[in-house]
Parts: sequence; C-alpha cells; structure tokens
Amino acid sequence: MGIRLSGASAVRTADQNADINVTPFVDIMLVLLIIFMVSAPLATVSMKLDLPPPIIDGPQVEPVYVTVREDGGLFIGSAPTSRATLSADVCSALGGGDCRSERVFVRGDAGTRYGDFIAVMDGLNASGFTKVGLVNEDIS
Repeated sequence: MGIRLSGASAVRTADQNADINVTPFVDIMLVLLIIFMVSAPLATVSMKLDLPPPIIDGPQVEPVYVTVREDGGLFIGSAPTSRATLSADVCSALGGGDCRSERVFVRGDAGTRYGDFIAVMDGLNASGFTKVGLVNEDIS
C-alpha cells in the first residue's frame, strides 16, 4: 500500500492508496512463463511401446451413412429413401437383427436446410437409434 497526499490546503491529510501495483506481478509472471516454456520440453519422456493389436469381438458391421441432399432428398449409401421408410431402410442396410444398437452416420450437403437435417435426426432418434453420429465432409 502507499500513501496518497491529497489537496493543496494548509492541512495535509494522508489517505491510504488501495491501488495495486501490478508491475512486479507482471514481471514475475513473465519470468515464470519463460521458465515453464524452457523446462516443459525437457519434462516429456518418450517411451516406445509395442502394444498388441486390438481384439475384435463378433462380426464388424459396415457403417451406414444417411445423406441429406440440398433438395431434401434422403439416401442411405447410394439408395434413395424417404422419411417415412427411413428407419426400416436403415435396419435393412444394417442387416436386420438388433439394428437400433448399431451406429448410424448422418451427413448433409452444404446447402441443406437445418430443419430438414434435424427432422432426419429426430426421426432416427424417435425410431430408437441412439448411436447417431454426424459426418463433416464434402459429399458433392
């Protein structure tokens, strides 16, 4: 803390100055930043690991891609479909069985309306597909 002398009157009063002097704080922070920047690369230890390959249980199902086109058209892979038959077509593309526990990917054109895209996502969710993933790639 410091003292602030106020006024030019004959009686001088000394008020406390509660302003923080941040210059020493900034100096210390910059020194610590430089220390950490120099010491961080030295602290990394690399160790070569020879891991076994992953064990895949059961048959692997090819991923199913539901594509929403700019004009509102729906495709499963390259086969056209509609919103009314979307869940049945996705199940048949997955091979039947417990198809609702499999992962389904949804992708859309750059010009696809948001409402159309969300309607497809909601339709899949309402049909019981809980593992729905979004794909961010150029499909044109």
